[in-house]
Amino acid sequence: MRSLVLLLTMLSLSGCMSISDMGQGAHDQMSDAGLLDHSNTDRAYNRRLQPDSFIYIAQGAFVPPGNAYPRPNVVAEEAFNGFIEYFPMVRRAKAPMGLDEALTEARAAGANYLLYTRFAKADDRIGNSDEWSDQQAVDRLGVDSGVIQLMVIETTTRYLIDTARIRTRGGLLTMHNTKPEDLLGPPLEDYARSLMGVSRNPQ
Repeated sequence: MRSLVLLLTMLSLSGCMSISDMGQGAHDQMSDAGLLDHSNTDRAYNRRLQPDSFIYIAQGAFVPPGNAYPRPNVVAEEAFNGFIEYFPMVRRAKAPMGLDEALTEARAAGANYLLYTRFAKADDRIGNSDEWSDQQAVDRLGVDSGVIQLMVIETTTRYLIDTARIRTRGGLLTMHNTKPEDLLGPPLEDYARSLMGVSRNPQ
């Protein structure tokens, strides 16, 4: 916390950064310190998609291990919400499906790419009194976490454009009444931006 105060003081004295930049810097510092939600995305490639690309989003029917039971199609739903701002031509499958079925649906819709997602891991820790009453296990106290996997596939050729793995972790200040799926929105939006080559805070 002391380093965070020092950083904010230096930034305010420098006069060369905007308020939004300082706010983002403080947010990043608090995320790294474990106080706020944090995510880390590992991409296999650094390819970009055209903004007029038609993307079909689907999720595999896979129940993640790790003491959590997220909604069956939640990753596809959150991905759609994150992608629609950057890729106007986006559609989402209504329910989980296998990869071959998703490719067939994407081709039938006329999509250029399939974004195929999977909730690979989800750990729902005790974060409120109700969860404590249910579990009453000290070792289950803590912040939620999860892992999602993504593939971007060209529909006509089945060529793999990109694969990514996103690890999410809750923060000590944001752990109350949250679930692992509540952490998905921001990193999926960041991933949409990265596919377009857009920075997080464009000037």
